[in-house]
Amino acid sequence: MKKIKYILLGLAAMTTVVNAQENKIKKADANFNNYAYAPAIDSYEKLVNDGYSQEQIFKNLGNANYLNANYAEAANWYQKLFLLENTAIDAEFMYRYAQTLKSLEKYTESDQWMQKFKAAKANDQRAIQFGNNLDYLDKIEANSNRYDIKNLLINSKESDFAPSFNNEMLVFSTARDSGLTSKNIHEWNNKSFLNLYYASPNEEGAYIMASKLSKNLNKKTHESSTAFTKDGSTVYFTRNNSENGKFARDKNGVSRLKIYRATLTDGEWRNIEELPFNGDDYSVAHPTLNSDESKLYFASDMPGTLGQSDIFVVDVNSDGSFGTPKNLGGKVNTESRETFPFITSENKLYFSSDGHPGLGGLDVFVTNLDNENEPTIENIGRPINSEEDDFSFIFNEQTKKGFFASNREGGQGDDDIYGFLENKALDLSCHTKITGIIKDQETGALLADAEVSIFNVKNEIVSKTTSGADGSFTMDGDCANGEYKLAASKDEYNNGDRMFTTVDSKDTDTIELGLEKTRKSAPIGTDLTKYLDIEPIYFDFDKSLIRKDAQTSLEKILTYLKAYPEVFINIKSHTDSRANDAYNEKLSARRAKATAEYLFMKGVAKDRITYEGMGENELTNECSNGVPCSREKHQSNRRSEFIVIK
Repeated sequence: MKKIKYILLGLAAMTTVVNAQENKIKKADANFNNYAYAPAIDSYEKLVNDGYSQEQIFKNLGNANYLNANYAEAANWYQKLFLLENTAIDAEFMYRYAQTLKSLEKYTESDQWMQKFKAAKANDQRAIQFGNNLDYLDKIEANSNRYDIKNLLINSKESDFAPSFNNEMLVFSTARDSGLTSKNIHEWNNKSFLNLYYASPNEEGAYIMASKLSKNLNKKTHESSTAFTKDGSTVYFTRNNSENGKFARDKNGVSRLKIYRATLTDGEWRNIEELPFNGDDYSVAHPTLNSDESKLYFASDMPGTLGQSDIFVVDVNSDGSFGTPKNLGGKVNTESRETFPFITSENKLYFSSDGHPGLGGLDVFVTNLDNENEPTIENIGRPINSEEDDFSFIFNEQTKKGFFASNREGGQGDDDIYGFLENKALDLSCHTKITGIIKDQETGALLADAEVSIFNVKNEIVSKTTSGADGSFTMDGDCANGEYKLAASKDEYNNGDRMFTTVDSKDTDTIELGLEKTRKSAPIGTDLTKYLDIEPIYFDFDKSLIRKDAQTSLEKILTYLKAYPEVFINIKSHTDSRANDAYNEKLSARRAKATAEYLFMKGVAKDRITYEGMGENELTNECSNGVPCSREKHQSNRRSEFIVIK
């Protein structure tokens, strides 16, 4: 009975421990599912320290750190996830792991995981882009070193980001208002709620002092990402769901982001209103206006979104109403995050993304919206971009100055605002690389100095160049999908061309184009063996049979005669000086007849060919009667010639 009693007590204790651990997991999961990532991370890490190694814990720890931009920690948990045995991991974790490895500057290992992701999700836009841009690091490097950047003095020890222009004033979002109570702390990252601040430049153009913007705009919620009209009378800004000015969640415990509009009246921001396309089941954030303020661009995960967040555009009507939001589509948006759009005066869209090939975290990209059909998406390179998150980029194209935010090392806080000066503009015209070789069609010899051109379907020249010494060429092609013609020309060759196809702006490698040498009718008196640069028709000693090597040259003579049916020739055959003159006359006559009959047999009309034996009367060297000579010198005299006579 005592044994049974102790066993029952032991089982009860074990049940209590198991239930306690299960409750901890449920609490951590609840925090994670409610986007309270900071307490979720703390709870999960305690469970791991207690010996738990469940797949879902590693997934949530990886994702919670990833979404809080703690990429080194995220990489650690994703690695542990992939080390688990007998687990089927969704490909999205491969992608995120690859991204976190970039932030650790492990690009080779990151690319290996991207190859696995590509194999698992071949139709994913990110996989396609990776496959089309395996040299993405080289391209980023080519776009780099065009900016001088400087950390601003107005940064705090907390998070400062989302700068925007309001004439000379710089408006930004900050978490510097640290509260003493948990009401001022957001559980996503255990940081203070965001407020809007502004700073004006001093006489040297530096931003030193920052002040809080209107109380009407700053509530006990997150406020960020402003966009002002040029006259400064209207502002669009981002705010969480709120009730009576306080942070609020929806029925699922989630506080969504919304864009609001306010107008400046008597020096105060009033008439604050939600935009009509906000929703309670999705977020709308980070507004920016185009140059004439007729369009508002923003980021959202509203229905119709391709990824975690996409960039949309909506018409702003003259009466202040709005059209229907439109997704910018799969050229700009991916299955990951595209966010923080900014439109310049020249209609260039800058945005941040972790879906396009980058250095790690969010990188800043740019595209020219005037190239709507075939937009080029360019990573703007270092030093704007880094291995961490780089975002909320704004730019004045007239002054070449702007601002952006980053959580890179060396800053004053979690996110810092940096000022920059652009020293060199980025070429946003779309180009594809076309490479190839120009050859002699018959011999395969590489042809230098050939003029090479590309034509589109309208027969318009797209690009033009000249082949190098090795016959190679490299040209800029057009990005538009479709058929193109590559054409080449060179002196003494007929013009040649071939078609090729461009798909999804991919480069076209190693197009080979053979040119046929121009065949001109030889002048009267010309020996065709010399004119065609072929081996002479030689005969063995005391023989008149056509040798196999001679047949090769005879076939080229035959080709020429067929190409120029108006040409008539006289075949003159010769001997060396050995044997007597009378014998050599007869031998050369037999050789001339054998040569002519070979061509007759191949279809050349008999009235086009005459033939005669020349004996030893027309030697090519000094090897006459009685002169000792080598076999090779005697051989050069035993030949047939093909003289053009008409």
